[in-house]
Amino acid sequence: MKVKLPIYLDNNATTPVDSRVLESMLPYFSEKFGNPLSKHTFGYVTNAAVDFAREQIANLIKAEKNEIYFTSGASESINIIHFGIALKHVSKGNHIISSDVEHSASYESLLQLIKKGFDVTFLKCDSKGFIHPEQIIEAIRTETILVSIIAANNEIGTVNNISEIGKVCRANNILFHTDATQAVGKIKIDVQEMNIDFLSFSSHKIYGPKGIGGLFIRKGLEQKISPLIFGGGQEKGIRPGTLNVPAIVGFGKAAEICNKDFEKDFIHTKNLRDKLYKNILSSLDSVTLNGDKDNRLPGNLNLLIKGIKADNLISNLREIAFSSGATCSSETGKPSRVLKAIGLSEEDSRCCIRIGVGRFNTSEEIEYASEKIIEEITKLRLKRNYQSTI
Repeated sequence: MKVKLPIYLDNNATTPVDSRVLESMLPYFSEKFGNPLSKHTFGYVTNAAVDFAREQIANLIKAEKNEIYFTSGASESINIIHFGIALKHVSKGNHIISSDVEHSASYESLLQLIKKGFDVTFLKCDSKGFIHPEQIIEAIRTETILVSIIAANNEIGTVNNISEIGKVCRANNILFHTDATQAVGKIKIDVQEMNIDFLSFSSHKIYGPKGIGGLFIRKGLEQKISPLIFGGGQEKGIRPGTLNVPAIVGFGKAAEICNKDFEKDFIHTKNLRDKLYKNILSSLDSVTLNGDKDNRLPGNLNLLIKGIKADNLISNLREIAFSSGATCSSETGKPSRVLKAIGLSEEDSRCCIRIGVGRFNTSEEIEYASEKIIEEITKLRLKRNYQSTI
């Protein structure tokens, strides 16, 4: 089988829209264009579609459909919870617990709250990127109003024990939020069993359209959030504004497919990821896996390639699309905050690559990518060794 180039292996950054998702969206750009709040046939049709999508998404995370709110993406969902809870509960306390391995959408949001006088404890992860429940227990104070911990890390793929962290928060009567942007659709998420109060996630990470996100708010807790946007009564006032119906329909379809094909997708991406890792490890020395080997996202592979700058490797392999870390922070040119948190030096952190295997990757693509990555690393190392002898 001939491999079609370029090969996309950056599914942690974003995923292609599934053709079934696109097909579901198309009618809502043309003949089914009504505003869901309009009290006529056009509005009833789109309102029903939004309602159905809400149910499809709720089913994926084991929530009720009236606990799902639509936003522009996970970044907005995260900010709604951080700022909404902080503003609502400032009279009770000003302390928030988070971690040093959060996505920038969460980390930067909390830095803004610090500027506004809130006290944020950023717990330090261990060498694999885990935040442990015991750390939450030790950090809790009487003025603690929120715990916000990432479910699965976007760079190194480590999956936290969210259920146990949620249990600690529930036992201490503290609200618990998790950024599950990388986790939803890839690993099992049950908001009830995992004691989650608020959960943020995005459509474009699960083969849906960009620019649409979800926010789970446990029933009854919507009253504990101060809205950040005003005007209109959409989404119970939590996030007012005319709903993006085509994107919502696509989000719903993407969630439905993830739910139905979960086991197949999980096994497929994990097997391909393991194959790629095995090929690289068997051919090269001085390669280290970042994050935990077992408790990690099925498609995530983050590798330290000693002595080889990730940017050089990426620029020399134009036929393969992968990254050196989180896309959102790649423009800064700074070493990864997450890699630093797990103990890597600045030099080593610049030698790390992130590969994201997805639903549409094939075994042939992985074989080709393995061969080219190994070949290029070998060339760069030979060049480096030669230059060091001159």
